[in-house]
Amino acid sequence: MSRVKNILGRLFSKPMHIALFSAMLSLFTIVGYNIPLLRGVMESTEEGANGIIILCSIAIILFAVHMLLIYLLIYCGRIVGKTIIAISLLFNALALYFINGYEVLITSEMMGNVFNTRYSEASGYFSLSGILYFVLLGIVPCVWLFKTKIDYGKLKQMGTTALASLGIILLVGVANLSNTLWIDRNVPRLGSIILPWSYTVNTVRYYNSWKRLNAKEILLPDATITNDNKEVCVVIIGESARSKNFSLYGYERETNPLLKQDSVVTLHAESAATYTTAGVKAIIDHQPTNKLYEILPNYLYRSGVDVVWRTSNWGEPPLHIANIEKVATLKAKYPDTDERYDGILVEGLAERIKSSDKSKVLVVLHTSTSHGPTYYKKYPAEFERFTPVCTTVEMAEADHDELINAYDNTILYTDYIVHTTIEELRTLEGWRVTMLFVSDHGESLGENNLYMHGMPKSMAPAEQFDIPFIVWHSDSERTIKDIELAEQYCVFHTVLSSLSIESEIYNAKYDIFNNTNN
Repeated sequence: MSRVKNILGRLFSKPMHIALFSAMLSLFTIVGYNIPLLRGVMESTEEGANGIIILCSIAIILFAVHMLLIYLLIYCGRIVGKTIIAISLLFNALALYFINGYEVLITSEMMGNVFNTRYSEASGYFSLSGILYFVLLGIVPCVWLFKTKIDYGKLKQMGTTALASLGIILLVGVANLSNTLWIDRNVPRLGSIILPWSYTVNTVRYYNSWKRLNAKEILLPDATITNDNKEVCVVIIGESARSKNFSLYGYERETNPLLKQDSVVTLHAESAATYTTAGVKAIIDHQPTNKLYEILPNYLYRSGVDVVWRTSNWGEPPLHIANIEKVATLKAKYPDTDERYDGILVEGLAERIKSSDKSKVLVVLHTSTSHGPTYYKKYPAEFERFTPVCTTVEMAEADHDELINAYDNTILYTDYIVHTTIEELRTLEGWRVTMLFVSDHGESLGENNLYMHGMPKSMAPAEQFDIPFIVWHSDSERTIKDIELAEQYCVFHTVLSSLSIESEIYNAKYDIFNNTNN
């Protein structure tokens, strides 16, 4: 032990020149954090000299860029510069864990998932290997960073090093002008795994888009309730439910034994995006848009409809309604119900509708049933029909069959929740009832070595955006259109017609029903 202390003492007692220190830390950044990037470059280039040139060029540019910035941060910022670098090392370690463990791409959409994920959900992603990533690739380099004494050299040396680094970057860039087509084709994917740039740049991009979206919402034209008939619409927002695993859509396993008896109608549908915030927004938005228009619950509440939002999830735009019931609220109302599962969202639903003093009622149930990676925790024990199930959060290391079993059990429980909702609605005498189940997005379960969701839709596999759209209604005179491919925006306009509400914003193209005037 004393020998180790002596070696460490000698190692950290002698100042290291800033250029050498920057070069070593830059090299560590490439080798420690950017192997997935270099591996991706190799996989996307053809064998031969040009592939080797591209790989070496990217490695050289990364080295030069990191060395330049590390040098400048430490020289100009001293302890502040070291602190900034240390923060990036810790974030790099966490990001690498998710890139390797979950095959994620760190896009602006993924950063939105990061900032909107609650601690209770985020903690479910970590395992022993995640802790090891954080310690070995985060904390240990930070200790070396702060313990090493720096010989800052002279200002002239800093200028020379900066100019040399810039020169290398420009020279290698010019030498690769012939590879512009390859760069254009591969930057969207490879750029999302460059550390620390992927999460740094995309955090800024997410913040800018969030700032635009959360400006004051644009009010829609005033709506008119056309009659006093009792009408209720229940919208169930599914979480990470892909149609591929619903037996209603042809899946070989019986994952919908209850709904197949409920005379429901299924529509083929795609989500507008592959992550929760955008998917939920599309479900309650009137058209595809990047602007924050008045969303369905707010619009109907302002128009005199009784609106209830029950949720075990997150990610919706700002709600301006009186009745928002989260799990804690529902547990206080129904203390005998198990708050760990989404069945609590349906508890007392019929009585809540009957007690309304309005003739028009909208209820939204925002579930979290198929949210990964801990699928096995999302349903009660009696719904664990498909066994054995995956109990690890390291999905890339999981047995594929066990992973599918756990996920299919969540769909089986979803079947129960939707069926129970329909059974509640059947008890409403004198009400015209419409029930819509639409998922926010789909889910990857190891296909093409991809897991969960969040890829840009232009690059995402079908598993991440093919979603179930299930309809049940009580009015035999209403018929559903023969729709080739439904969109999440159909919900907004279908709800308007289901509650006999007229509005300039109504678009019959998005209404799934034919007889919208009844």
